[in-house]
Amino acid sequence: MRRDARRNVERLATAAGQVFKERGLDAPLEEIARAAGVSAGTLYNRFGGRDALIDAVMPDVVEAKVREAMTRADAEDDPWDGFALYVTLLCEMQAGDLAMNDAVSRRYADAKRLNEICEAQMDGVRGLIAKAHAAGKLRPDFTAEDLPYLLWTTSTIVRATAGRAPDAWRRALAFTLDGLRPAAAHPLPAPPLTAEQVHAVMLDLGARRAGQGR
Repeated sequence: MRRDARRNVERLATAAGQVFKERGLDAPLEEIARAAGVSAGTLYNRFGGRDALIDAVMPDVVEAKVREAMTRADAEDDPWDGFALYVTLLCEMQAGDLAMNDAVSRRYADAKRLNEICEAQMDGVRGLIAKAHAAGKLRPDFTAEDLPYLLWTTSTIVRATAGRAPDAWRRALAFTLDGLRPAAAHPLPAPPLTAEQVHAVMLDLGARRAGQGR
């Protein structure tokens, strides 16, 4: 790659990181190109499209933040505290950074590296859940495939209330976490989604949102 082309890639990656953080991963690509001081054609020539640009910018950020959250959760002595801390830290990431809010939703089918990182962290999530189950601190019918419900809910609340009540998601999450304790459990009316269903739902959400943005 020529020096000027490499410089354009670096400018685009830097601009994308900032615009995505402020506007989310659905931010107009033309706005990113303007922020980088290049044409939209240059962006498409270098990255091909949105998912490839996301995959160039987000994976390292997501991996570092998720790893830190898991490390802090694993350090908790009480299994419930570890599980609740991990969920809370993920939601804090969503609330503090619209790019992270969108990244954890896994709505971008062709952002392959980002999806691989999100999938890899599920092993750690299953470990936290298993420890909380074994200690009798988490209702026994909660599965790793139920975690996206919490993230989808937080994502919606964050976008709806950010300008007026930026901590509203914390109240909603507290209600949810209280409902996940064994003492609050009642029989559930439907089974959990499978991992395949969760992924399909995320991609459907992404396709619908992309259609609305056109």
